[in-house]
Amino acid sequence: MGSAMNEKCLEALLARRGQCALLANVLVRTQRMLEAARADDWPVVTALENKRSQLLKRCFSETVAPENSELFSEALAIMLHLNEELVALLNQAKTQASVHHAGELKAHQAIGHYLDTGIHSA
Repeated sequence: MGSAMNEKCLEALLARRGQCALLANVLVRTQRMLEAARADDWPVVTALENKRSQLLKRCFSETVAPENSELFSEALAIMLHLNEELVALLNQAKTQASVHHAGELKAHQAIGHYLDTGIHSA
């Protein structure tokens, strides 16, 4: 999904009111979440996701008007693409955190072993 397509869809959503404006806000928040994830700022991602979830519930609390269905389909396709990239970054961060945790655990065990050895040899 090119950014020109994102911009075009966003402009079309913003030109309308109601559900379209809500969905535009969801797209903007999704893009901000992706930018925060790229910067490894997971607290910001979490805060944005909480608000985004509320907006999505409001947005889809009623049936999409037939005249908006094509625009909504396009916007949802863009959002799903952004979400896929966001999930990939999340999985990468989880892997890095796991590796970091394993390294800290090994260091902790080595220190413990050193202290145990020092106590027994004293």
